[in-house]
Amino acid sequence: MNNNAAEVIGDVRPRFEFRTFGQNLAKDAGRMARLSVPVPENIWERHSREIYILSRTNDQNNTKIRDDKMDIKTRVQVKDRLEQWNPLMKAGFPISAHVVRHEVFPAFQVPCPTLNQEVYALAEFLEMIRNHPDLLAVRVTKQRFGYKVNNTICEYGIVWINGAKVYTLSSESTECDDIHKTLADIGLDVYENINYLEAIKRVTGMVDKPLVNE
Repeated sequence: MNNNAAEVIGDVRPRFEFRTFGQNLAKDAGRMARLSVPVPENIWERHSREIYILSRTNDQNNTKIRDDKMDIKTRVQVKDRLEQWNPLMKAGFPISAHVVRHEVFPAFQVPCPTLNQEVYALAEFLEMIRNHPDLLAVRVTKQRFGYKVNNTICEYGIVWINGAKVYTLSSESTECDDIHKTLADIGLDVYENINYLEAIKRVTGMVDKPLVNE
């Protein structure tokens, strides 16, 4: 596959997810760690730098750039407070105008600007985003700690959103009952389910709502 071609992702059974964000989740994170079974060393602690692309008209598709790739996931459904996300596409930079027009901007749910090039480097693509009145590029740095509780993939994260420090906790699985048991055991069932897209919109002021314990 060419680097600037889009990789359409299929045949992946999407997991359900509960995630929340707040300013003080240390007690809940400690309980998650104590309840966890041993996990592989490669997920003990992970670091990443990403760029999320927010759209004023889109709450359905999670669109971000990580490792010089455009990564798009879509929310399939919400079931018993849990969100199910399905990976749609990954495309490396430089990225073709065809992918930008037919894959990326439809995920943003805003009109695509006139494209005068056949291929766009990452810096050129971000300039396009900055010039669009309904889009915002947000730099996100993550420090994530992995756990496993009740056969669910769990995570405690320290997240910087354009420099603003917040905390996140999550539980993921294909089995909803396992997630709900995990939430009850840790004490997360009292919190709102807030995904990354929604949390970043709240922190940047695009959505006027607080995080769970602000």
